[in-house]
Amino acid sequence: MNFSDIKKEYDAVVVGGGINGAGVFHEAVQRGYRVLLVEAKDFAWGTSSRSSKMVHGGLRYLKQGKFLLTKSAVKERERLLKRYPGLVTPLKFVMPVFDHYGPSKASMQIGLSVYSLLAGEKQHKSYTKAEAIKKILGVRQQNLVSAVGFKDAQVDDARLVLRLIYEACLQGGAALNYTKAMGIERNQKGEVSALNIMDKASGALVEIKTKVVINATGAFAETLHPSPMKGFHIRPLRGSHLIFPGNLFSLDRVISFMHPKDLRPVFLFPWEGSAILGTTDVDHDQDMETDPFVTIKEADYLMDGLNYILPTIDISLNDCISSIAGVRPVLSKKKKAASRESREHVVWKDKGLITVTGGKLTTFRLLADDALKAAKSYLPGQLFDTPEQATQEGRQNKICQNISKSAQERLLGRYGHVGCQRIEQYDEKLFSPIEHTESLWVELCHGAEHENIHHLSDLLLRRVRIGLFLPQGGISLLDKIEAMCKPYLSWGSEKWNIEKKAYIKVWNKYYSPPQKNKEG
Repeated sequence: MNFSDIKKEYDAVVVGGGINGAGVFHEAVQRGYRVLLVEAKDFAWGTSSRSSKMVHGGLRYLKQGKFLLTKSAVKERERLLKRYPGLVTPLKFVMPVFDHYGPSKASMQIGLSVYSLLAGEKQHKSYTKAEAIKKILGVRQQNLVSAVGFKDAQVDDARLVLRLIYEACLQGGAALNYTKAMGIERNQKGEVSALNIMDKASGALVEIKTKVVINATGAFAETLHPSPMKGFHIRPLRGSHLIFPGNLFSLDRVISFMHPKDLRPVFLFPWEGSAILGTTDVDHDQDMETDPFVTIKEADYLMDGLNYILPTIDISLNDCISSIAGVRPVLSKKKKAASRESREHVVWKDKGLITVTGGKLTTFRLLADDALKAAKSYLPGQLFDTPEQATQEGRQNKICQNISKSAQERLLGRYGHVGCQRIEQYDEKLFSPIEHTESLWVELCHGAEHENIHHLSDLLLRRVRIGLFLPQGGISLLDKIEAMCKPYLSWGSEKWNIEKKAYIKVWNKYYSPPQKNKEG
C-alpha cells in the first residue's frame, strides 16, 4: 500500500511495526475492526529482527514463582508451532550441570518436572556425564556432573512480524512502513480524535480520524505517552549476539549454559545454517535513532563464556561473520540489575491512547488481547468473535514441485498459502539457494516486488537474512542482486548505486563483527 492510498478514518491506528504492533494489528483485524498500522522505520526494524529467535515456553519464569505466566507461555508456544509450521519450529536444548557453579542437578530436575506438568507432557530428559560429553562436543569436563535436555521452539522473528502484518492486510487492514506518528489530537473531553502521520519519503502530512491509538513503539513508548507510574520509566536494555558459520560447531540443538562471570543464561544455537551466541543484558547508552551495535566489551563477555564452556573448541572473535543487537524496553525504577528486571508487559490507558510495552516474543497475542480490552470502550461493537482462521486452510499439499520438502515447508511457513501462490509464478531457476545460505533467490525477488521495500537493507537484513550469513554481509553479491531484483523493484541505476553504498555503510557500522572503531 502507498501513503496516498490510505483512508482518512479508522477504528484504530497502531503505531509500531515490531512484534507487539504486528500482533495488535493482526488481532484487531481478525475481530473485524478497520485498522491502520504505521511504522516510522521498517517493519521489524528494531528488536523484532534482532532477538534470540526463541519461542520460549517460559521456563525462566518458574524461578520467579510465576507459574501462570509459564503455563500461558507454554500454551502460546504450542499454538504458534501448530499455526505456523515451517516458520516456528521445534528446537531441542541441552544444559550441562556442574558441581561448582550454576543450578544443581536436583534443582534443574525439580524445575523441569514442574515445567512438564504445566505443559501437560514431559518436556525434559536427564543425561549422565558420559552422555553429556557425547551430546555437547568439546564441553568442559572438569566438575561436569551431568546434563539436562528440554524442548522449546525457534522462529525467524522478522518473518513472523511480516507474516502477521501481511495476513492482516489480506483481511482488510492497512500497513505503512517509513511513516511517522507526529502527534495526537484530542476533543474537548480530552479523548483521542485523530492522529497526524507523515510519509518520511515525501514529507507529506495527513490527519487520520480515529478514537483509538495503540502505542506499540517499544523503547520509544514514552515519546507518545509519558509513564503514568510514578518513578517508573522505560529502561532500554541491549541484548547482543555474535553470528558464526555453522560448520565451526557440531550443533543440532541449543547449548544453554550459565555464564561463569555473573550466572546469566547464555545460549549457543543453530539458526539458518549459522551458529549464534548470545545474549547480553546491559543498559543501552547508544543513539536510540540509529541501529544498535555490539560493543567489544559485550563480545569479550560472550566469548569468555563460550571458551569456558567449550574449552577445546578453537574459536575466536576472528571467526565471527556478523553481529546483531536488539533493545528490550522494560518498565523500571532502575534499582535492579538489568538481568533481574521483569519482562512482563504493561498497558497504560489515557482516553483512547493505549500504550503497550515490554513482553516476550512468545506471548505477543496475549499482549494484543490486553491492549484491545483496554481500548474496548472506544471501539465500535466487535464484528467477529471467531478463532483465528487456519493459516493452512485450503492450501495445496505441495507447492513448487521441483524443490525439496524442506524448502516447501520453509516457503509455506514464511509466506503462507497466498504468498506461495505468488512465489510459484516466478521462473523456476530462482528456486535455488543464495550461495551457502538456506534462503532462495525467489525469496529475494518476491520481497523486492511485494514487500514494501524502501531501502536495500530492508531486503537483505529483514525480508531475507542473507546480510547476516554471508561474508561481509553479501557485499560481493550486490551487483548480482541488483540484476536479479531490477525487474521487480522500480529503482533506476542511480538509486541502486545510492542504496548499495548505504547498505555497505549500515552493515559495516552496525552488523559487522564487533570492532573498536564502531565505538569511536
